[in-house]
Amino acid sequence: GPAGGHTQDGGQDTSFQWQCVEQPIGKLLFRRFLEGAPAFAAAGALWAELEAFEQCEEGEREEAAKKLRGRFFTPGGAEHCGFLSAAAMATPTG
Repeated sequence: GPAGGHTQDGGQDTSFQWQCVEQPIGKLLFRRFLEGAPAFAAAGALWAELEAFEQCEEGEREEAAKKLRGRFFTPGGAEHCGFLSAAAMATPTG
């Protein structure tokens, strides 16, 4: 094996998912980075709103989803996240 090298077992320990989503400190730092950079502030806000959305009661979700779409997915809006793909913005079915 590589001498003295850092092994990537399945890439898990260096993946974005692990570092920026599953690790509380990594997640906090990444969110702070997003929110502190003008180009990414809307992405940081969207992330916060999506996490809040996940906590919504079933009956509140449709209204919350409408607000999210209006705030982040409307071209020309102050917080439009234009970097998202069409697939990411598609209305989920089911």
